[in-house]
Amino acid sequence: DGFDCVTFIETTLAFARGIKANDSTYAGFARRLAEQRYRNGTLQGYCSRLHYFTEWLADNERKGIVERLDDTLGGRRLADTLDFMSTHRSRYDRFATNDSLYACVQAMEDSLRAQQQARPVRYVPQDSIRAVYDQLRAGDIVGITTSIDGLDISHTGLVYAHDDGTKGFLHASLSDGVVVLPDLQRYIQKIDHQIGIVVARPRPVE
Repeated sequence: DGFDCVTFIETTLAFARGIKANDSTYAGFARRLAEQRYRNGTLQGYCSRLHYFTEWLADNERKGIVERLDDTLGGRRLADTLDFMSTHRSRYDRFATNDSLYACVQAMEDSLRAQQQARPVRYVPQDSIRAVYDQLRAGDIVGITTSIDGLDISHTGLVYAHDDGTKGFLHASLSDGVVVLPDLQRYIQKIDHQIGIVVARPRPVE
């Protein structure tokens, strides 16, 4: 009941990596969670948090924790300004009145835009998702791309594999807790600002 969509992903991934590493300690869980949650795996204040989920995917790919499937699945280039946080400053209590922290957020967004120029994010459009069902596995991480100005991903979850080969969506809903939706594409299509998906696959623990 206490999860949002991203903390649900981070927690389940940290638990799964702990199981694979045969480490059930709380200290191990906390270490893996921090490694996933912060830029370069290091907590150094508010701006070290991977606030934009496309950066979360890119940073965790660099750390060898996940593999982005952009090249495999193809799709369209995600073109966005990535300035939602700085242009909606009043929504964020942490830097609404803190100018130095606000400047840090702006610098973070500038850096992220430059990174995505070098390695563009590609997404599968909402009407083409069923065409890639056979390439998706249970537990793949899904980021739902959005048409909201300045934002990249509006929601996250996991692929849920049905016995018949169709794919559902396992996610944390703020109103209903953790739930499974029966069809991933149908869910994406029914919400106006959702335009498609990006997918990453957890890598084996070495």
